[in-house]
Amino acid sequence: MPEAEAPASAAQRKQWSSEPAFVLSMAAAAVGLGNLWRFPYMVGENGGGAFILAYLIALVVVALPVMMLEVAAGRLAQGSVVGTYRQVNVLGTAYGWLVVLLTMAITSYYLVITGWTLGYAIDAVRLAVIPFDAFTAGYNSVWYFLAVTVFATLVLLRGVTAIETISKVLMPVLLVMIVGIALYGLRMDGWQQARDFMLGADFSRWATPGLWLFAFGQAFYSLAIGQGYLATYGSYIPRRTHVPRATLVVAGSETFIALLAGWMIFPFVFTYGFAPDAGSQLAFTTLPRVFDEMAAGAVLAVAFFGLFFAAAFSSCLAGLKVVVAAVSEELRFGDVKAVLAVGAVMLVLGIPSALSFSPVALTVMGMPFLDFMDQFGGTNVVVASGVIGAGLLCWFLPRPRIAYALGSKSRWWEYRIYVVGRALPFVGAGFLVWSVMA
Repeated sequence: MPEAEAPASAAQRKQWSSEPAFVLSMAAAAVGLGNLWRFPYMVGENGGGAFILAYLIALVVVALPVMMLEVAAGRLAQGSVVGTYRQVNVLGTAYGWLVVLLTMAITSYYLVITGWTLGYAIDAVRLAVIPFDAFTAGYNSVWYFLAVTVFATLVLLRGVTAIETISKVLMPVLLVMIVGIALYGLRMDGWQQARDFMLGADFSRWATPGLWLFAFGQAFYSLAIGQGYLATYGSYIPRRTHVPRATLVVAGSETFIALLAGWMIFPFVFTYGFAPDAGSQLAFTTLPRVFDEMAAGAVLAVAFFGLFFAAAFSSCLAGLKVVVAAVSEELRFGDVKAVLAVGAVMLVLGIPSALSFSPVALTVMGMPFLDFMDQFGGTNVVVASGVIGAGLLCWFLPRPRIAYALGSKSRWWEYRIYVVGRALPFVGAGFLVWSVMA
């Protein structure tokens, strides 16, 4: 698509101030809870090293080109995720709305987890950090969820610049904290077990479809594939942004911090005798004990949980922005009304997940409602969404249009994106057959 054919709305649409601003903002959205919270517990539940290697394969071979595809498609459309997939055909429009619904579901429990980080940050300031079981013995999950949702609504009323400002401060400081705690873990008795767990791979696990499903789910989840984030954030990209370069930086940052999060958590998990497969509360069970044992732990707890909240909050803002953009642009609500409407809906949708870690202990299929939402929506549905979206874009959208939106003179990524995108629906169908027969 020649430059003269760029959408007319591009000139009026707000944009990130620069390519580095986009990278920092997208990295904050991708890193957030997907890596600090979700990656360690996925590793713990899926056998350590075998899962990590499968995850890295999924990320490099499939997830990275699909990430570039979604960002480029959003840049091309200069609109919401629904508008992005409307470029394809009527099926694309329907798929775009399904992505909005999926993002609403994921963000509903993200807000609950973000509430946990806020609660721990406040408790750290009060010098009263308590174990996770005690924290959720009452209705803290509910009250902090409500507070975070209202706060996120207020921030979004300020627009995209608010997200950019938070991200610029968040990423460097958070990285320093994670590295520091990971280095401290080298001194712990459980470091040897953690090393064996994360580097030792039982390759017999690769024969089970479940491990690959969770590996691809985490790769898609952590890069925000199939959830509308990339298309929406891509629609705000400045004109001269080199999409492959920007997404490579984001993916590299995400992977580095995910692995660091594992090294931050597991030495303490094994030192204190916690179960690595404890589930979604793994980080919140482990970290209070870490700071309790550290010199100056009270001060470090304030800094870490404050930054953890900022990272989680950025993830929530990213999800809400996807939904708000669709409601505002597709339903003609206007920005302020769209933010308020989405905020009100999220207050309702998140309550079941909040109640699952409260005296109500709401469960589905024997697991907390929040864990069910994460493992079903955050894995199965996200993978299916990413596969369908890539197939729609690569089979029905002319390749030269995506090539133009990538902003790169090299054809390498263009060809790789289309090979992966066109093959994914068939590979996905084959995986379903394998899963049924296994």
